[in-house]
Amino acid sequence: MKNQKTSKSVATSSGHSLNLSIKLKRRSIVSTPDAVLILADGTVMEGFGFGASGTSIGEVVFNTGMTGYQEVMTDPSYAGQLVTFTYPEFGNTGVNFQDDENPIPHARGIIVRELSDYASNWRTEEELESWLKRHQIIGIRGVDTRALVRHIREVGTMNGAISNEERSYSDVLEEIKAAPSMNGLNLAEVVSTKTKYPWRQLTNISFDQRLQNLPQRPYRVVAIDFGIKRAILERLTAHGCDVTVLPVDSTLEDVITEHPEGVFLSNGPGDPAAVQSGIRLAKELIDQSNIPIFGICMGHQILGLALGGQTFKLDYGHRGLNHPCGRPGQVEITSQNHGFALKPDSLPTDTVHITHFNLNDRTVAALAHRYLPVFGVQYHPEASPGPHDADHHFGRFVALMAERRR
Repeated sequence: MKNQKTSKSVATSSGHSLNLSIKLKRRSIVSTPDAVLILADGTVMEGFGFGASGTSIGEVVFNTGMTGYQEVMTDPSYAGQLVTFTYPEFGNTGVNFQDDENPIPHARGIIVRELSDYASNWRTEEELESWLKRHQIIGIRGVDTRALVRHIREVGTMNGAISNEERSYSDVLEEIKAAPSMNGLNLAEVVSTKTKYPWRQLTNISFDQRLQNLPQRPYRVVAIDFGIKRAILERLTAHGCDVTVLPVDSTLEDVITEHPEGVFLSNGPGDPAAVQSGIRLAKELIDQSNIPIFGICMGHQILGLALGGQTFKLDYGHRGLNHPCGRPGQVEITSQNHGFALKPDSLPTDTVHITHFNLNDRTVAALAHRYLPVFGVQYHPEASPGPHDADHHFGRFVALMAERRR
């Protein structure tokens, strides 16, 4: 990467870039920066490349979790994004073949402060560096992630690039500005399955001691895949569901053909308002059937849109493992990953009840239909690692199906 000092400072973050530059010069005795992070507003932060080689462009976001980086990188909800990890040590637990949320990683790149030279966890099956190279994921280390997160919080998420190629900053910046915004972007159709498939598998992690309820007659559930996580499918199975996963563009006829006792709307990446097929299906299910419906994350937002609500893009999103959500007298510590939210005032109060709020910023964290067996949660009750406070929502879904069966 060619060093062009004239483009390294902008507006509110020039001090941050300068401080980082000083720190990197102190390390130049050992090595010279060979990678760069560039934001759409012109902010430049130098660092050291790891993983694959090349240039990767996406929306720069941050995750405040202190563990679970493998789950984050393989979660389809991170499609199209460069993820900043605020926990300073990265890679010290390596990777294993049990914690993937999807067979392939979906994050386009990763930004970290420190990269561990080796993994020391007892579950490690592969070093992070070789795993990233195998999956062609670009990383940058040595970045002042505190300064970066503060900048994003002040000015909002934006597109950016990680590059370790010999390219000028201005060329990369032009490519960033030409990249599409997350607003209006339907990424669910990119990550969704193309064909239906069954899921009846429990988690194979031996130390997971959470509830497993395996009834003699499992509940038939259709899951609409907007970017579904494996952990969600495992928790549905653990709560007694026999799941059939259908693509994002499935119709009402496709769903009814499976004779479901419940319909699940999954998490996923991008702008929920752009997933018109999912919104249309949710409306038809609500209007034409009495089947219990449960949505998580994007599925929750699509339910809200189908019920007459509107969504908006959050300034910097909610991504982490410790977000408090609830209502008076009941608080759940939740795992979250979303950049959009429902507008509370847009939901029709005669049919929709907001059951939970995010207690940090009062955004909608959960809703329920006042008269129909329909509800959704913005957060991830299946999350592992992370708190298990919200796992009961799966039990609530099963209870609605049991009531309908009776």
